[in-house]
Amino acid sequence: MIPTSRIYVAGHRGLVGSALLRRLRAAGCANLITRTHAELDLERQADVEAFFAGERPEYVFLAAAKVGGIRANDTYPADFIRINLKIESNVIEAAWRNDVKGLLFLGSSCIYPKFAGQPLKEEYLLTGLLEPTNEPYAVAKIAGIELCEAFNRQYGTRFCSVMPTNLYGPNDNYDLLTSHVLPALIRKYHLGRLAARGDWDAIARDEAKYGAIPVDFFSTLVSIARFGNKPVPPVPHMPPPRNSIRLWGTGTPRREFLHSDDLADACILLMNRIETLFSNPGEVTEGSRAARHLFNIGSGHDQSIADLAAMVASVVGYDGETEWDASEPDGTPQKLLDISRLTNMGWYPKMGLSEGVRSAYEAYCS
Repeated sequence: MIPTSRIYVAGHRGLVGSALLRRLRAAGCANLITRTHAELDLERQADVEAFFAGERPEYVFLAAAKVGGIRANDTYPADFIRINLKIESNVIEAAWRNDVKGLLFLGSSCIYPKFAGQPLKEEYLLTGLLEPTNEPYAVAKIAGIELCEAFNRQYGTRFCSVMPTNLYGPNDNYDLLTSHVLPALIRKYHLGRLAARGDWDAIARDEAKYGAIPVDFFSTLVSIARFGNKPVPPVPHMPPPRNSIRLWGTGTPRREFLHSDDLADACILLMNRIETLFSNPGEVTEGSRAARHLFNIGSGHDQSIADLAAMVASVVGYDGETEWDASEPDGTPQKLLDISRLTNMGWYPKMGLSEGVRSAYEAYCS
């Protein structure tokens, strides 16, 4: 890419897309192409074809997707596979038809088998069974990877796929019914701190900005406001009131987290080298053929969800209790990416997790 290249960022308002825009603008890229969902519905093939034919982008970052946490994936499996298959199929085909020079498809680390060896290598793709709670979403993302590679083999395109780990940063999704674990923790502990102070005006403002507070969690906030850390007296013929932040699972699964700005830097590095990646592909890895043009992007470190929760609570300033509901699913026991392909190219993440959580919380509050 050069500063005058026509670059389309699909999903520019989201966590990843907005980070890409920030980094591309900082690099002096002047011909950035964006469309909101209202302006262009990527699920509509004819509209996508017309957009590409009119705008003629040279490079495409495909960051648009339907995403969500474990609850959302488990509740809306048909939506997660249907919408993502449509978006990636329409955009990737339109990119081929309009001679795009390079495309970067954003996947997810959930593509890897549930019990694959750690750290997860690109060649582990399609070598085992997936985590059931997000299998439809994972299948859609795997289809996108295979679609990119199929076009590369048949038509000589330069379409790469990247597999980011769990992401966080500005413009994250804080809806408590659909968010991923880290933004959900930030919001829950923030609301818990406000409830302990009895600041219902601030809670109302938070709800107006970040979405409705589920009834069961709102009752928890009421109990925190009323009883603090003291035992809650039972109510006859009613479920026991709760004055602690309740989290899904056991807290033992280990997860890796990466700030969205670090992800954007890695994606831009790959796009800038896309011609080299295809002219000197190197040895095909073991496993799926698609792994040749697949790149993991992560921090190289993980921690338990329990440790993450304690870190977030400390950053937010919540000093109440946390309880774990082991009746809810944990998901994959561990997801740590092998990022050696990128580090061998000179990329390293810059934002540590503690610093990143503090930065994310400041952005949340502002």
